[in-house]
Amino acid sequence: MKQILGKLRKAATDFNMIQDGDKIAVGVSGGKDSNLLLKALKMYQRFANEKFELFAITIDMGFENYDPTPLIKYCEELGVPHKIVHTQIGEILFEVRKEKNPCSLCANMRRGILHDTAKELGCNKVALGHHLNDAIETFLLSMFYEGRLNTFSPVTYLSRKDIYLIRPFVYVYEKEIIGACNKFNIPVVKNPCPANGETKRQYIKDLIKQIEHDIPFVKDNILGAIMNTEQLNIWDKDRIQKICGSKTT
Repeated sequence: MKQILGKLRKAATDFNMIQDGDKIAVGVSGGKDSNLLLKALKMYQRFANEKFELFAITIDMGFENYDPTPLIKYCEELGVPHKIVHTQIGEILFEVRKEKNPCSLCANMRRGILHDTAKELGCNKVALGHHLNDAIETFLLSMFYEGRLNTFSPVTYLSRKDIYLIRPFVYVYEKEIIGACNKFNIPVVKNPCPANGETKRQYIKDLIKQIEHDIPFVKDNILGAIMNTEQLNIWDKDRIQKICGSKTT
């Protein structure tokens, strides 16, 4: 946990994530990432120079076999106020709209509810459990399926909501999170979504694992590419045309 807290602190410092007086809502889905993030932020709160408050928000998708009881107990043990928002997102996606690829719409609906609930609680920031593997997978998904170089930012300002999204785990690898969850017995609530494990993201995750057999340091290199803004060599047509034009005049 010491290593994870060190990386959390580095991310908070590098990207100026947390300031005095912040009220931070942590989106707690029940998965290992967000559950550990809540514990890590609670621990960081004890020694951070900045004084901030924490709240936990859980979005209930409305699936019949979803039981948030372990999350309720977990938040009570940590001493973090916890709000569960009950929705019918699952019914809308799978029964009403019968979406074949529901993930994007589901994410948008959940984000909207999470942001609105955070504002209702008086929070100015929302902390999400996205880690370094997520950033790398998003980068490859964008390149393979959208034809652009893009991944999520460690800090994002939503002007329409007047709220900041922060991702304190952007330097933390998924294997570190798994190890910490096992060591500290962090409760995990199983995702009951029918699309879980059958997504494009899962395909990219599996692909990276295959590549790692031949290139063990591939994730470190992709991270380097994401952060290496000074050596971004892409086909900028306007710039290239200007170079050619300057040589012919």
